[in-house]
Amino acid sequence: MAKDTADTGGKPVEQQAREQTGQQVRLRVDERDMRAAYANAFRTNGSAEEVVLDFGLNQVNVAADQQDQSEIVFRVTERIIMNYYSAKRLAITLSQLIRRHEEQFGELELDVTKRRKGDS
Repeated sequence: MAKDTADTGGKPVEQQAREQTGQQVRLRVDERDMRAAYANAFRTNGSAEEVVLDFGLNQVNVAADQQDQSEIVFRVTERIIMNYYSAKRLAITLSQLIRRHEEQFGELELDVTKRRKGDS
């Protein structure tokens, strides 16, 4: 996706900014301080004014003294705090992105036991 035509809520960022400010704007994206991170887990929380998104990794931790028992540790590496307007636009955009992916590649099965090949 091109930097100047990033899609937000089904609308180009420029159109979204125009709707928010009531005036024509030019968008310039500065990625100099951008970091990339991988997450296989998240949790959400919110207050009356903000949405808190924690991203990180689920890691299996096998207790040294109990080899038959393990736990999953959620190691939070990133926290994003947004207002509800931005969170709603993000939710819409992610929904559209996933819908397009599933149309092209098939449904994403969330139940891991149903994804296993060769199991009956």
